Amino acid sequence: MGRLKQKGKAGAAKAYVTRSSAVKRLQCSLADFRRLCILKGIFPREPRNKKKANKGSTAPTSFYYAKDIAYLAHEPVLKKLREHKAFAKKISRALGRGEWSIAKNLEETKPTYRLDHIIKERYPTFVDAVRDIDDALCMIFLFASLPSNLRVSSSLIANCARLAAEWQLYIMHSQSLRKVFFSIKGIYYQAEVVGQSVTWLVPYQFTQNIPSDVDVRVMLTFLELYQTLLGFTFFKLYTDAGLVYPPPLDTSKDESGAGVGAFSLQETESTVPLSTPKTKNSVKTISSKEVRQTIKNIAANSAAVDPEPDMDVDYENEDPRGLDEEFVAQPSATEPNAVATLPTLHLLSSIPQTTSMKLFAPYAFFLSRESSRAIFEFLVRSFGGRIGWPASLGSGSPLQETDDSITHVIIDRPVTKKPNETVEERDRRLRRKYVQPQWIADCINAGKILLEDHYAQGKTLPPHLSPFGEREGAYDPMIGPTNQDAVDGEEDVMDSEQDDEDIPTPELAELGPGVNLADDPDALRAVELAAEVAGMDYTEFEKEIKKSQTKPKPSEAQTKDDGEQDMNKMLMSNKQRKLYERMKHGERKRAAEHAKLEQKRQHIEKEQRRKT
Repeated sequence: MGRLKQKGKAGAAKAYVTRSSAVKRLQCSLADFRRLCILKGIFPREPRNKKKANKGSTAPTSFYYAKDIAYLAHEPVLKKLREHKAFAKKISRALGRGEWSIAKNLEETKPTYRLDHIIKERYPTFVDAVRDIDDALCMIFLFASLPSNLRVSSSLIANCARLAAEWQLYIMHSQSLRKVFFSIKGIYYQAEVVGQSVTWLVPYQFTQNIPSDVDVRVMLTFLELYQTLLGFTFFKLYTDAGLVYPPPLDTSKDESGAGVGAFSLQETESTVPLSTPKTKNSVKTISSKEVRQTIKNIAANSAAVDPEPDMDVDYENEDPRGLDEEFVAQPSATEPNAVATLPTLHLLSSIPQTTSMKLFAPYAFFLSRESSRAIFEFLVRSFGGRIGWPASLGSGSPLQETDDSITHVIIDRPVTKKPNETVEERDRRLRRKYVQPQWIADCINAGKILLEDHYAQGKTLPPHLSPFGEREGAYDPMIGPTNQDAVDGEEDVMDSEQDDEDIPTPELAELGPGVNLADDPDALRAVELAAEVAGMDYTEFEKEIKKSQTKPKPSEAQTKDDGEQDMNKMLMSNKQRKLYERMKHGERKRAAEHAKLEQKRQHIEKEQRRKT
């Protein structure tokens, strides 16, 4: 006889747990449960049958995997949260009774927890951590621009600003920046770090405020995790680049508004680790890695030489690229005289950087006072350029305004004549190129130096397009339609006819096919009045009405294609048919957006031709 199944103890009812039952099982508050879920990466799940998962109840609730809740029950952070709850009760009791010495002792032994083990669990490899720091960087830069209040402490904001500066220092040192885009939300950056594309958003330097309807506790929990993640990641990046982490901070420069310049990058001294001294009782152990290495050396050399017993070989720190990645050329069976070449990782790492990484190296820039120093200092230095700024933007400028090496001035105000200009100032102004800030971003995205004439001071700028990957066939305002000349000719003819006649005509085509004027008397009355003003005969007016109401007949090829699509849809399953309809709906929506943007473009070009 088989085992009897009890209701609510198998299937979805056993696999899922509601949030209230999870909180009771963990014996913690709802706020602590939310914090644990954020730190451990556990989120609500959606069961296929909510009624079965909720044991027959249809009340709306959140479900979690039962295995995830059992995983949380053994979390060390949960134990620390319970200890903190007991600590809060003890210190409140001591303060209520006026026992100040006991309260002081309790404050000194306040329970704290660390998130190092959680970072190691969620990101087992360094590449996983780099791949997931996009949101962390966005959060760090956001909190670095917020003002301090009762909910967000000043020390937290200072720590976020320090992490943001450390990231910018590394990007400038490694010259990893690839793309930049000025948007309404802020500035989008994209860098190439350890073979991974990292994209983050930096808000503009405006006065920020924290909305009252935002749950800051949830954001602070994410920030707590992100700070630990970035600390581990930055340490690895800096040490791999041979730099000291954290970079030393000059407090005097920081107080004078030096920004990123207050940090100094220092290279680590290459020290060879000393081997541990041997004692009389110590026995040299040979690992399997050493055995494999010895066998490989014997196979490579005809006469093998055994190492001396007193020699300590450091196999752990030895670079494996020189042994495992050397390519041995083999003769080809078809072409014996052909030479086989294959680049190794060692050769690829020795390839020099491209010229786009040193894009601004031959130039020196100077910022005008209305330009943002934090943005353009980061952009110019990331591509090897030098930049200076006036004293109003902070101290530590490497270039002064009178420096003759300055080639470009980034300015964002209209052209004005300077009174009492000396001959020296005039010659200096003529030697330099005055460009608007968009020129820097467009040069970076294009990978080359663009002409400064289109970005000169006071000129109308070309469109600033997003450099990030757009879908294939998306609207590109820089590329005109294929029949642009024909459209321009038709528009010129229409403009000339309208200028000669200057008589308003009823636009019946705007009503579109399928619109019945008999059902809409107001529209019919408006069309009749427009025809009367234009002086149109009533018989001609009726013909135009009938012509506008007739639907265009589909072509033979279109009818055949529609029939084939209907036949294909009949052979599809219900799920495939719905997916196909969603795809077609998206294509129609994108085509309508494309046509709308193209129509706007034609209208703008038409207005510009009229003005000229």
